[in-house]
Amino acid sequence: MIIRQTFTIKGSGGKPILLDLSFKRGLENAPMILFVHGFKGFKDWGTHNMVAEYFVKQGFRFLKFNFSHNGTSPEYPTEFKDQTAFGDNTFSKELNDLDLVISFAKSHKEFPAPEQLYLLGHSRGGGVSIIQSVKDHRINKLITLASISDFRSLWKKEEEDEWRKNGVILSFNVRTRQYTPLKVDLLNDLEKHAEEYNILKAATQVKIPWLIIHGDRDENVNLSEAEKLKERCPDSELFIIPYANHVFGSSHPYLKEDLPLELHLACERSVEFLRNN
Repeated sequence: MIIRQTFTIKGSGGKPILLDLSFKRGLENAPMILFVHGFKGFKDWGTHNMVAEYFVKQGFRFLKFNFSHNGTSPEYPTEFKDQTAFGDNTFSKELNDLDLVISFAKSHKEFPAPEQLYLLGHSRGGGVSIIQSVKDHRINKLITLASISDFRSLWKKEEEDEWRKNGVILSFNVRTRQYTPLKVDLLNDLEKHAEEYNILKAATQVKIPWLIIHGDRDENVNLSEAEKLKERCPDSELFIIPYANHVFGSSHPYLKEDLPLELHLACERSVEFLRNN
């Protein structure tokens, strides 16, 4: 029997972080996978709950959360109703949120603290996970899915002058058909922490086992980004999935009963990696 518990903790700027923990009864002490969603994503997007169930059936606990400033709220966890929060988001806030979630996982009284904690980050969440894994000894293994290798790849370089001039740019969300604001605070934060938030530089410093998974048909983050990460960290493993796009065949909403083949392959390889490293 799979059990899912929901929690809320205080995140960056005092805004809430909504989390859920899935596990199988009798495996309350199992290693924990912490999923880090990407840009314009959320913990219940598409196939994320099915992925949680897959890993739980393989003997892991699975914790996922919404960043405090991702635009959702505990009341509307799958809708981008808080445009102000989305616009106020920065990489520093996301890294602070991730640190708070890890501390929650390691010290919460309602479930045993995991002896083994693994990060599983998708897209921008992959970049955040790489940065965190370098500075956080509590993380034992790292898996990135379709990860970016540069935070600046999330927007067009030619937009930056207008961004600085106007203080905000609008980013189109294909999934929700919304134009969402990005304040220049995001750009300023990245420039302030240019060295610290350099993903390729961080990749050279990853010392824990690391699996890089990427699709060769990724329309958002080119396969070359994964190859750059692998080049910076030769001890990492690169697993390329043929015909896989940025979300490995998923969609939102996802109405099929089984995981897409590409995503199933990613999960299968991840389990193998976690068990053998």
